[in-house]
Amino acid sequence: MISNAFTTKLILMTSSLLCALAAGAQTRINGEVMGPLGEAVPGAHIRLKGSQAGTVADSLGKFDFVTTRLGKQTLIVSSLGFKTQQQTLIVVDSTITLSITLEDAANTLEAVTVSAGSFEASDKAKGASLTPIDAYTVAGNGGDISNALRSLPGAQQVGEREGLFVRGGTSDETRMFVDGTWMKNPNYASVPGIMQPARINLFLFKGVLFNTGGYSALYGQAMSSALILESIDLPEKSSANFSVFPSNLGAGFQHLSKSGRSSYGGGLAYSNQGLYNKVVPQRPDYYHGPEYTSANANIRFKTGKTGMVKGYVAFAESHIGMRNPDTDSSSLRSDFRLKNPNIYGTVSYRTDLGTDWRLEAGIAYTFDKNSLQNRLLGGSNEPITPPYVPFSMKNNDITLRSHFAQGRAVLTHSFERNQAFRFGGETFYFHDVQHYNSAPATLRDQLSAVFMEGDIHLGEHLAFRPGLRGEYSSLLHKAVIAPRASLGYRLATGSQLNLAYGIFYQKPENRYLFQNERLGFSRSEHYVLNYSKKANNRLFRTEVYYKKYRNLVRTSPDITLGGDGYAKGLEVFWRDKKTVRNLDYWLTYTYLDTKRDYLDYPESIRPSFTSPHTFTIAVKRFFQGISTNVNVSYSYAAGRPYYDIRAGGDAGTRIYDSGTARPYNVLNLHVSKMMSFFKKSKFRDYSGFAFGANNVLGTKQIFGYNYAYNGNFKTPVTLPATRFYFVGVFMSLGIDRTEDLLDQSH
Repeated sequence: MISNAFTTKLILMTSSLLCALAAGAQTRINGEVMGPLGEAVPGAHIRLKGSQAGTVADSLGKFDFVTTRLGKQTLIVSSLGFKTQQQTLIVVDSTITLSITLEDAANTLEAVTVSAGSFEASDKAKGASLTPIDAYTVAGNGGDISNALRSLPGAQQVGEREGLFVRGGTSDETRMFVDGTWMKNPNYASVPGIMQPARINLFLFKGVLFNTGGYSALYGQAMSSALILESIDLPEKSSANFSVFPSNLGAGFQHLSKSGRSSYGGGLAYSNQGLYNKVVPQRPDYYHGPEYTSANANIRFKTGKTGMVKGYVAFAESHIGMRNPDTDSSSLRSDFRLKNPNIYGTVSYRTDLGTDWRLEAGIAYTFDKNSLQNRLLGGSNEPITPPYVPFSMKNNDITLRSHFAQGRAVLTHSFERNQAFRFGGETFYFHDVQHYNSAPATLRDQLSAVFMEGDIHLGEHLAFRPGLRGEYSSLLHKAVIAPRASLGYRLATGSQLNLAYGIFYQKPENRYLFQNERLGFSRSEHYVLNYSKKANNRLFRTEVYYKKYRNLVRTSPDITLGGDGYAKGLEVFWRDKKTVRNLDYWLTYTYLDTKRDYLDYPESIRPSFTSPHTFTIAVKRFFQGISTNVNVSYSYAAGRPYYDIRAGGDAGTRIYDSGTARPYNVLNLHVSKMMSFFKKSKFRDYSGFAFGANNVLGTKQIFGYNYAYNGNFKTPVTLPATRFYFVGVFMSLGIDRTEDLLDQSH
């Protein structure tokens, strides 16, 4: 171990030294490009006149390149919707840092950006747009990226399951992409009736794009939504952090090389809720955990003038054991055990190929093992095996091993006025082996895709993005073509109208493919109209949409693709950071009208995970005099439908009982006191004390009901405990990450 660590450090030190020596003969030019309102201008082209030296600004408007030229030079900066700017520089053998502000191309209007169906969040974004910290620090998010984004329009408040339920879609219809590649299993494995946390930390990313519909042709296999994450290139500087909460321990570090061209880091986290559950009684009788363990490592380094390589690997495992009253007999109990190790790794590479071409490539791998054990217990918690239905079906062992790999490459050719043409391909490899009570089943699939997309400037006020995606599955023996198109029209200063259309395909879930491998693809079709206005640190956004489902999975009487459905609705978002000093708040409202005829539904009905009305308000206030931050959030969702669907009727099933659960109604409070323990030390710390509670008012939440086999009994699905509390301390050395640590702690 010592030898390997020494070798790694020696390689890193040698690489840093070589980079520093190479940089000695060059001049670095870096900085940021902003619009007239202070907003970042991603994709801006920066180059030296008469030279190949230059680059393209990243999603934050940041740029960095080197040149061997010295003396008087002309820097040219251009971007769609802005006037091209030329700036004279005196280049010497040192670093030049610039802050460039572009003017609007005509009539002082902002740049047109095609954004229908998307909600972009960038860590350094200016003005009133959401950032990762904005969404992640909403009180009550539980440190989960998906749960954090439920404060945005389009997402449903589903308290008993992890993931994002968007516009009438299931959580499996939303995919997460990290630097272009698909991250499978972003949350720990599901536990019946209890939301499971995310495996990955949002603050590894500098940009978040939550696209609720009509997303780019560069991505696929998501019928409802794409959550697109862009990881940080290099940290600002070396840093370390740790946190101590009663049920959670965490530590991490990032080391930036002296040359500033490479970094490496890692982190550890451990959580065991056993002690907390003894203090705050839970409805499940936990006899193990819940216990979560994770470790991660990352490395990043620049290659050449414009290249960047980023690697990340993580191990995470959950271990849970719990007992609940059996639904079919009050004298019996159900025992549930879960162990879920997971390994995830990804490597991405990007570089400019000359002045007009750009390559982005990536690979990803995931191994996931999900071991479940269900047992029926007698009055003394002894295992029993009654031979008659339904009790004979309640003892089972299920193990699912999944291997997933992906390779991807995208080429972009840039034209004048920030126009571009992108094309590329990707391939996904799936190998899944399931053992159900020792009976094996195997699935293998090679899913390949090609895609292309263009950014076309049709005028001073109009931008058009057409796209096309093709996919083929070796398992399904099916090929599909999915057209996409988006249109952005600039109306006035700070306001824009957007349209989007697209067809989106997705493979059925494995639990259905294990029973029928030849199902084919399910499909959705999106129509989106969006209006947004941003000015004076305020943002207003509204969107209407219609989504049509075809070929959804039906399980009765057989496993087929005979289902269909629709979703339509209205969404409103308002954010204000201007009116009250040191006060930031936003409001969201979502109206959803949706029905589906799928699974065992006897007819087209509202899915049990949907609510017709959802409202969220998030308020944040920093009290500067006492260095205290107070976050409050309130969420309301109209009652969700519930059904007792069992065999019977001409369709094979019928609804024996139905109703509407009580509304979801939650107030959350988080408070953090900022301080420094080592004020005189050269290693300044950013520390604090934090406490808070979810569901402060103690309102009873009922998400639905579990029915007995014969329908005679029903058990409400509720929170494990009425309230959740947390308290602890955190510390960051080098970089002020108090907000990050606070929200990782619960």
